[in-house]
Amino acid sequence: MGGSKAEEKPAGGGGGGGEDWWCYQFGNKDALIVKSSKKSPLPLRMVVFAMTMICGIFICTMCMKQLGSDSLSRIVKIEVAEQLCNKSAILHSEVHFVHYPQPITYSRSECKCTPVRFFAIISSQRSGSGWFETLLNSHMNVSSNGEIFSSKERRSNISSITKTLDKVYNLDWNSSASKNECTAAVGLKWMLNQGLVANHADIADYFNRRGVSAIFLFRRNLLRQLVSQLANNHDRYLKQLNGTHKAHVHTAYEASILARYKPRLNTTSLIRSLKQVDDYTRDALENLKSINHITIYYEDLIRNRTKLLDVLDFLKVPRSKLVSRHVKIHTKPLSEQIENWDEVYNALNGTQYESFLNADYRI
Repeated sequence: MGGSKAEEKPAGGGGGGGEDWWCYQFGNKDALIVKSSKKSPLPLRMVVFAMTMICGIFICTMCMKQLGSDSLSRIVKIEVAEQLCNKSAILHSEVHFVHYPQPITYSRSECKCTPVRFFAIISSQRSGSGWFETLLNSHMNVSSNGEIFSSKERRSNISSITKTLDKVYNLDWNSSASKNECTAAVGLKWMLNQGLVANHADIADYFNRRGVSAIFLFRRNLLRQLVSQLANNHDRYLKQLNGTHKAHVHTAYEASILARYKPRLNTTSLIRSLKQVDDYTRDALENLKSINHITIYYEDLIRNRTKLLDVLDFLKVPRSKLVSRHVKIHTKPLSEQIENWDEVYNALNGTQYESFLNADYRI
């Protein structure tokens, strides 16, 4: 009797003997379980395999729901398309800037392997960007979709901005400039004050990541730009052309009506205003200098139309004659376009902006 008890319950010190006995029994049970698990019975393997498969399917399902079936299929389509298209003729340094979009809204058909360049015309108001954009759009393979970010909603935050850009560069943005299937360069016109300066770091990162190139278009003569802005604001309120405001015109008659207005400039704040515009532009260019870009000036385009060929070469599209229906509004010397010209002349003569008084051109 005493021996059997000793086998059932090992000796232990003090009042903890009961606890030791349970630990002993539990330890023995564990040992038995571990020993039996080494046999790895087939049913147990099947259960583990089934649980692994179920977990895998569940995770994949959740991922697909987050990405969206459309997004996933688009990614697959783009990868397949890029694999099928021959990139051997593209220089290694240019590969990052060559894209093969797969629009959701239509099929590029036989042009699916036509490489597409992404660009943005970055400018400021009354710098000739509207005229310049119509010139680019006269090219059969270029689509520039206008001032998309003039809408406050689209530039309200960086998420809205990138969502809009994604749609443009996927060729899913529908506008009168859309060339659809055989587009070789697609972009938009973007003013500095349309969320660009406010989000310059994120936008520069997006452009560099997506391989978007920038065409910086500005005006050297800030005095002429100011006159054009004041005249445009004047017509915005008066609507001189049959009750319709027009920032750009297509006939000499319309241009002559808008050119009649001669603004009177505030000479007290004129130099400060010109400096603010100059500094604003310089700072913007400094913040965006990491982007692949070309810089052109309105005055150079006016004097020498062959400068447009530099832009076409930059976009890697075939050289072509570019045309526009836009008619220039202010063609006279500044002395005939500013009401208080003598005061303006005296205010700027001898300053860093003196060249604005004399630098003129004829159309």
